[in-house]
Amino acid sequence: MNCSVKLLASCVVMATSLAMSCAASAKDWSTIRIGIDPTYPPFESLAKDGSVVGFDVDLGNALCAKLKAKCVWVQTSFDGLIPGLQARKFDVILSSMAATAKRREQIDFTHRLYRNQTRLIGSQKAGLQPEAAKLAGKKIAVEQGTVQETYAREKWAPAGAQVVSYQNYDQAYADLGTGRVDGVLMDAVQGQQGFLDTPSGAGFAFAGGTVYDPIIMGDGDAAGVRKSDPELRDALNGAIAEILRDGTYKKVEAKYFSFDMYGK
Repeated sequence: MNCSVKLLASCVVMATSLAMSCAASAKDWSTIRIGIDPTYPPFESLAKDGSVVGFDVDLGNALCAKLKAKCVWVQTSFDGLIPGLQARKFDVILSSMAATAKRREQIDFTHRLYRNQTRLIGSQKAGLQPEAAKLAGKKIAVEQGTVQETYAREKWAPAGAQVVSYQNYDQAYADLGTGRVDGVLMDAVQGQQGFLDTPSGAGFAFAGGTVYDPIIMGDGDAAGVRKSDPELRDALNGAIAEILRDGTYKKVEAKYFSFDMYGK
């Protein structure tokens, strides 16, 4: 009888300890910190008051609303997003990041949020074409850490193109305008609205057609999460499905684009 009492007491202590351990390890997602590089309009940029705005920001806020969570936006450079996520400076990356196989080796991703096209921009007089053999000796600007940088270095550099990396595309635009580089490889939407539609884009245009490699560029842009946070990934996937189903996604999309960004 005495042994049974001791055994029961031991089980109670173990169960209590396990419950306390689970409670302590459970993560509170009432606040979700989201990493973003706000130099990429119309997807993400800074308003005059210093707040972040754009398509990704509105999508992120909509997802947080579905999860009844508060979004806290944390600014960093694009190439600092994955290191920042891994260092727990924030919980999610939502900054026009393609969910590529290479990135999946480091972090996890939600379901697709949208698809972007990649294109080359150059002077209307230059006659650039996004073909390796025709870019030998040309200086092509890319943003650090992007799939465009990977593509240019793997596909064009071996054929003689000089790939020049920038911390953000505003710097690349400036050097394109002064002739320090011959072209800029980037997301087509950002290139159109962030450069070609501005006064600085006069005399420049898309060169050739879409640039794409499924291995390098993946199947669309998504939100990045740590591999150790599958419950957050699943919660976000549920929220993505909700905003697609109830029309929230279309309302956000219509603020920025006159065409379908999600794709089939």
